[in-house]
Amino acid sequence: MKVLKFGGTSVGSSKNINKVISILENYGKRDTVICVVSAVGGITDKLLLAGKQAQNKEQAFLNTFNDIKEKHIDIVKTLNPENSASILKEVEEKLNGLKSLLEGIFLINELSPKTSDKLVSYGELLSSYIIAETMKNRGIEAERKNSQELIVTNSNFTKAEVDYKATNTNIQDYFKSDSKTVTILPGFISKSKTGEITTLGRGGSDFTAAIVAAALQVEQLEIWTDVSGMYTTNPKLVKQAYPIDKISYQEAMELSHFGAKVLYPPTVQPVLSLSIPIHIKNTLEPEATGTIISNDEVTSTKPVKGISNISNIALLTLEGSGMVGIPGFSKRLFETLSQEKINIIMITQASSEHSICLGIEEKDAENAKVAIDAVFENEIALNKIEPIIIETGLSIIALVGDNMKNHQGISGKMFSSLGKNNVNVRAIAQGASEKNITAVIAEKDVKKALNTLHEQFFESKTKQLNVFITGVGNVGERLVEQIHQQKKFLKDNLKIKMRVVGLSNSRQMIFAEEGIDLTNWKDQLNQGEQASLQGFFEKTKSLNLRNSIFVDVTANKNVADLYAQYLRQSIGVVACNKIACSSDFENYKLLKRLSLKYNAPLLFETNVGAGLPIIDTLNNLVASGDKIHSIQAVLSGSLNFVFNNFTDKTKFYDVVKQAAAEGYTEPDPRIDLSGVDVARKILILARESGVEMNLEDIENKPFLSEAGLKSDSVDDFYETLITDEAHYQSLYASAKANNCQLKYVAKFDQGKASVSLQEIPEGHPFYNLEGSDNIVMFYTQRYPKQPMIIKGAGAGADVTASGLFADIIRIAND
Repeated sequence: MKVLKFGGTSVGSSKNINKVISILENYGKRDTVICVVSAVGGITDKLLLAGKQAQNKEQAFLNTFNDIKEKHIDIVKTLNPENSASILKEVEEKLNGLKSLLEGIFLINELSPKTSDKLVSYGELLSSYIIAETMKNRGIEAERKNSQELIVTNSNFTKAEVDYKATNTNIQDYFKSDSKTVTILPGFISKSKTGEITTLGRGGSDFTAAIVAAALQVEQLEIWTDVSGMYTTNPKLVKQAYPIDKISYQEAMELSHFGAKVLYPPTVQPVLSLSIPIHIKNTLEPEATGTIISNDEVTSTKPVKGISNISNIALLTLEGSGMVGIPGFSKRLFETLSQEKINIIMITQASSEHSICLGIEEKDAENAKVAIDAVFENEIALNKIEPIIIETGLSIIALVGDNMKNHQGISGKMFSSLGKNNVNVRAIAQGASEKNITAVIAEKDVKKALNTLHEQFFESKTKQLNVFITGVGNVGERLVEQIHQQKKFLKDNLKIKMRVVGLSNSRQMIFAEEGIDLTNWKDQLNQGEQASLQGFFEKTKSLNLRNSIFVDVTANKNVADLYAQYLRQSIGVVACNKIACSSDFENYKLLKRLSLKYNAPLLFETNVGAGLPIIDTLNNLVASGDKIHSIQAVLSGSLNFVFNNFTDKTKFYDVVKQAAAEGYTEPDPRIDLSGVDVARKILILARESGVEMNLEDIENKPFLSEAGLKSDSVDDFYETLITDEAHYQSLYASAKANNCQLKYVAKFDQGKASVSLQEIPEGHPFYNLEGSDNIVMFYTQRYPKQPMIIKGAGAGADVTASGLFADIIRIAND
């Protein structure tokens, strides 16, 4: 004998009911089947709504009733296209009874719990009748038995308590003589000892099935729903969630208590003591394995079995010095909430006894405050305690697993991963059994928290990065291409799942929470919304995704000014924009502090030397205790390109134009040629070596002509290059006469820094520096005579993009 229960979604449409009938027919070929059904999906809510409308003298109750009527009649006709007359007649009679009941409520302007139970019972009575009669029409041996004739309760309407002795006798006696292959039972409904209609409360249909399964001591109870079992977490919020094959009763109850909608805890109680397994199955995918809940020992390598959450939580805090050492406060607090019929979901109290925190449903918060403040009115007046404090907009998340107590560090991993993603924990509770660890967080952070914890405890150490890129010009475009090209490699080899979630240029911006399709991102961007720097930040913030990284591929001060906002949201920043880290020293230090405070990486390797590991090497030297004595460097790939290609047979104007065309210079070449760009780079290196310095402290000896320095625009500047060609030729001629090469050199020594164009003699490490290469020489305590040298391509879109890419990957590996 099998006991199956089908929920509201499973019988929510004629299409789904056909699936239910198919499942029952197949089971009936092998065994005797008892099937408990819920009301058609959404009907219970409509019945309650119609009752409220009628109670409030709203004529709209008739419209709601008509919706209920049309829904059932449509299902009957669709299921029985050729033989529905007799079924429709009975259904319409039941619906007429429902209408009369609603009209009575309307007339007397009252909806008592007793009447409410009678009202909502129509849902299950109708669905069970329609399903049973449809099966008979199709030649399947089936009958319907009214559960109200089997399940006996007290008169506690809306949540009746079962008389198990009488109920078990009724069920056993009936099914001894019942010879039908399939018996359909309406769930949720029952009758009191005095014959009044009652209901079993929330999860009542599951409860009905469990009562029947326990009374008949069947081998297994099957709960059929619209998902393939109990998931590791909410699959609507976490795409990577997957069904749990096997789980214990205790774990199932914990997950159900903390919001898993598949099962309601009282369902488990009748079968728990008899060790009857519960199998959660999917009506829409009957071939799926589902989840088996039992007492069988489950071997699992994962200490955490699932992650659940409850939304719409309010946190009540009772605190005051007058509570310390005084017995009775907790008793009075809990009694007050009990009298108000307010359920406590979570409790936490500090050992100092100075405060007690309670988690309750948000809808009960104001009622709770009024009641508690009234009870403690005297203590509040004497300033022994504070009026109750209410915090709303919260949610509870919980890690659940029988084996958590045998594994150290679960709590540490949980709170560390939440902290790294700026999820603030308001309260914590953990029982001595260590079957769950509970935390209260902001409702807005639930999705991020669940994804973060699921990644930490259930995924094969694959870290998801959510990347937001501003500036998709020459370098930005290459970066997007590199990410797209390396996507599979990163996942397979580095266990990094990288998604570009936001893209922006100066005109448009686009976002896709599941990741932008990078095969045609340019077309998408052209159709995007109007770009806004603040709007881009607000959208990034509102998406609230874990492991978020903002990538600045601009030279825009306004973008750099937003770094602090991103860091305060625990969003990492990767920048090739040098403005922020070469800004006022106090702003530089602020960004560093924010990065540490909010655990948000701030990486800017490409600020100096494009993709060369210059800053990383410097940081490693300092971190290992080495001291920087001096730095000598050629840090401008653009200037090196210019002076490597400028001769007495070329024009300075032509060479600069070529450098710009090949992406070696900033859009405004004056930034490079004036030495400001190099000054910023040596400033950043000086700061990273531990020296407090600002840009104006750096001696800048310009080589540009006076007209070039004073030019008002880029076009004007290019004109000066033509008119002042003799000036630039004289620089070249002097170097050639001295058998030297022109190199733009940055120096830092004894706390002072300078940048200037210099004639480098043959034999010097800078002499043979080719193309757009950069070179840096670190003279340190450990490298006093022979410096540590880093040399390589220091400009170009591809290498700069690769430097940005490396910083992003570095964040993933932290």
